[in-house]
Amino acid sequence: MFFGLFGKKNGNAAIVARQYDLLTAAARQPVLYESMDVPDTVMGRFEMVSAVLILYFRRTRASARAGQEIAQEIVDAFFEDVDHSIRELGVGDVSVPKRMKKLASMFYGRLESYSAALDQGDRPALEAALRRNFHPKAEGPAPSMAALAAYMMSAEAALTATGEDQVETGALAIPAPEALPMPETLTADDARQRNDL
Repeated sequence: MFFGLFGKKNGNAAIVARQYDLLTAAARQPVLYESMDVPDTVMGRFEMVSAVLILYFRRTRASARAGQEIAQEIVDAFFEDVDHSIRELGVGDVSVPKRMKKLASMFYGRLESYSAALDQGDRPALEAALRRNFHPKAEGPAPSMAALAAYMMSAEAALTATGEDQVETGALAIPAPEALPMPETLTADDARQRNDL
């Protein structure tokens, strides 16, 4: 299943490149790493790009054929990028397919768990899923991930309201946290203080 995603091209290269750049830029926002407990590590960045892509895919699932084709090519671009990153880290050619299969499985598992929580509007469930994935080996209590969960839910609401023209032109931007109304917990520090009460 995972490797069948490669190779589908339909002439949308410039649109896909523009959209992919917007999505990866959203996942690199410093505030995510400085205030929302996203680890600034290789796996932390993988997790954050995955979370952003999941928001994008959830928005485009209701799109017309053109938008869905672009979303499919975004999947291709993501896994090609992951493949390149693995090789840059010095993983040998023989081990790359196994690593790719594992990372693809991780991505689709996150798509399922985050979507289940988002579909229900269940922020505690989303926080728990984020905590498991972003901090799997935390010593002691893991960060609550309340701020990131709140951000994802607010970002999804904003994306739902965006026009289809932005999808079809590769201009769909994930809003920055400071541009969104954030419910209750605004920062990871606030979440930690709440947990300490």
